[in-house]
Amino acid sequence: MYPYPYIEFLAHFHGTRDYFECHEVLEDHWKEVAPGQRNSVWVLLIQLAVTLYHHRRGNWKGAEILINKTIEKLPANREHLSSLGINVNDFQELLLLEKDTIEKRNTYQSLSIPIYDPALKEEVVSLCNKWEVSYGLPSDLNDERLIHRHQRKFRT
Repeated sequence: MYPYPYIEFLAHFHGTRDYFECHEVLEDHWKEVAPGQRNSVWVLLIQLAVTLYHHRRGNWKGAEILINKTIEKLPANREHLSSLGINVNDFQELLLLEKDTIEKRNTYQSLSIPIYDPALKEEVVSLCNKWEVSYGLPSDLNDERLIHRHQRKFRT
């Protein structure tokens, strides 16, 4: 029912907390299904992952720019987000809280995308189990490899 790259994205987002990989898997999908459409729901989700990547690293300017771009894309993508099993009202609140956290320069905290579809959540948890990672645990802020992944080119 859902595209596999989206399920992979969610497993990385909630399991490995590898936001760099979130970007990689969903960018490939976006380029296949909606190339050049910068207002696509896929770009919105990619930008959220990159926002968190920057926030976790303390790149305030990058995080602030991207959370604003993410929020700007929300109105045009509400229906599509809902069709992807996301509770849009809770998602909007999550984005606004993240924006506030970034603006106040508060420490990064792992987020969970509010999934309302139990079948989707089950698929994501199953993939996390397959990868031997726990769904929903916070990022390991001591994992330099994860935190600075783009600098070290650790790609799977």
